[in-house]
Amino acid sequence: MCVTLTPAAATFMKRIVRFGGGKADSGFRLSVKAGGCSGFDSSFTVETAPGDGDAVIEQHGVRLFLTADSCTLLRGYTVDFTESRMDSKLSFSKAGAPEACGCGAGAPGSQTTIVFMRPSVGCVKK
Repeated sequence: MCVTLTPAAATFMKRIVRFGGGKADSGFRLSVKAGGCSGFDSSFTVETAPGDGDAVIEQHGVRLFLTADSCTLLRGYTVDFTESRMDSKLSFSKAGAPEACGCGAGAPGSQTTIVFMRPSVGCVKK
């Protein structure tokens, strides 16, 4: 399995699928590629079915579709979702991963969090 979803991330993804007009067997497509301040650029859509070669991850009642490239980039990461009055975001973390943000270098064994869907406020280390 490429990634692990927290219950909060799965709830967010299910909401997006439902409000995006998805049917019971639809899924949340997460596309990730190298780039951006955090080291990744991402986008998501609601899809009715996985594409050829997609990894299909079913956890906490949601179907997540990842291309082989996205799955490779996210291998070992945990996807979480948090929201506050100021923002909401999907974040991807992996214990022991090198610091991904261009703001500085991390220490081996540190927890790295990569934040997506955040207002344009610059690079933020957690």
